[in-house]
Amino acid sequence: MRATDYRPPRWLRNAHLQSVLSSMPLRRASGLRALERLGALTTEHIIEVEGDVRLQGFHTAVPGATPRGLVLLLHGWEGSSESGYMRHTAAQLLARGFEVFRLNFRDHGDTHHLNKDLFHSCRLAEVVQAAAEVSRRFPARPMLAAGYSLGGNFALRLALAAPGAGVPLLHAVAVCPAIDPSGVLHALERGLPFYHWYFMKKWRRSLQRKRALFPEHHDFDDRVLALDMRGLTRWMVQRHTTMAGIEEYFDGYSVAGDRLAGLQVPVNVLASADDPVIPAEGFPRLSLPAHSTLEIADFGGHCGFLEGADLRGYAERWVAARVEAAAVAADRATMPLSAPA
Repeated sequence: MRATDYRPPRWLRNAHLQSVLSSMPLRRASGLRALERLGALTTEHIIEVEGDVRLQGFHTAVPGATPRGLVLLLHGWEGSSESGYMRHTAAQLLARGFEVFRLNFRDHGDTHHLNKDLFHSCRLAEVVQAAAEVSRRFPARPMLAAGYSLGGNFALRLALAAPGAGVPLLHAVAVCPAIDPSGVLHALERGLPFYHWYFMKKWRRSLQRKRALFPEHHDFDDRVLALDMRGLTRWMVQRHTTMAGIEEYFDGYSVAGDRLAGLQVPVNVLASADDPVIPAEGFPRLSLPAHSTLEIADFGGHCGFLEGADLRGYAERWVAARVEAAAVAADRATMPLSAPA
């Protein structure tokens, strides 16, 4: 599978249609049905890491099957472990013999009550520590990771951090990853207003829920919630981080330019040239090592890559194929040589 092979029907080549349809409830429902057809069993886990931080995740496996590996799945900003692309990707991986652990970032899904402090995108350490704990709970499986959008950004940073953190990560893949956060904000400010409205609606709802759960800690009023994305991000950085300002915050989780050049863990990146959220021009400027690859499809929108009216996704098949190829290569590398005749 190569990104150049992705050719949706003409009626599905609109980037906005791709982006909107991919997040519809129909996709989540069909993803759940795909998991149910496999007879998959899902169990909840609470992962405790440093600073009394607790993150929720869901381990899914097909009973009686011997796993080829464990894949850590990471969702996008204001998505969750139950997003359509997460369920569909899990189903694709399970069908190929893998187990899956879908991790919720802090304040995503139904997890706002687990931690007092707010989520922000520079909280990489807790995700790296959670990955290490997941690998300890399931030690007999090689570990791989995959992420979408902001989750793709986290997957790439996890791949960078894994060797130094003792996380036995074999491979990582990222779909439409947010590589340049400052560029993403500019795209949301200048593009179709729907995307800014959509993400702000979900972020404001998340902050309202946090305020209701911890009123003594979050005393902001509705004037703060009325700010636009740049203003609310600036407020969050000033009130809830030690960083000097919004540009330092964006720089803190950027993977643009040559920041991935030192990767020891191989990665595969899939982007779309017509993504209305993640500017495509940043991808060709990525400096990736020889063991890693970048593919840019002509179509797909933001984390869409839908293939037809049944809303099946190319991206989840691409993720599963890249994960499977990495696992096969690892098996071959560790296979003992035949004794000489």
